[in-house]
Amino acid sequence: QVRLVESGGGLVQPGGSLRLSCAASGTVFSITSMGWYRQPPGKQRELVATWYSDDSTAYADSVKGRFTISGDNADKTVYLQMNNLKREDTAVYYCNAFASATMDFRVLDYWGQGTQVTVSS
Repeated sequence: QVRLVESGGGLVQPGGSLRLSCAASGTVFSITSMGWYRQPPGKQRELVATWYSDDSTAYADSVKGRFTISGDNADKTVYLQMNNLKREDTAVYYCNAFASATMDFRVLDYWGQGTQVTVSS
C-alpha cells in the first residue's frame, strides 16, 4: 500500500504564502503523477495542480501565476508553493497520487487525509 501524508497547511493573511508538502511512503514503487485537490467550505473537491513524473505540470485557471507545483521523483514528494493567497483559496487541500506499490503492476489512485489552509485577516 501507498500512504500519502500532507503538511504545511495553516493560517495566513491575504497576500501571504504557504508551501504544502506531500510525501508518499509505504510500499511505494513508482509514481506516475501527484497532484493537489482542494475542497472549499460548502463546495465540491476541485483539482488545483498536477505534477507528472517527467516534471511536466498543469494548473487550474484560478491559481495560474500564483501557485507552483513541483516534485521530487527520487523522494516521491510533491510540493505546492502558494503565493499571493486569496480568501477564496481557503480550503482543505488533499494530496493525490497515481502510483504503483512494490510487487504490484497496477497503477492505483491514492489520497492523503488533507491539510487545512485558511486565508483570513
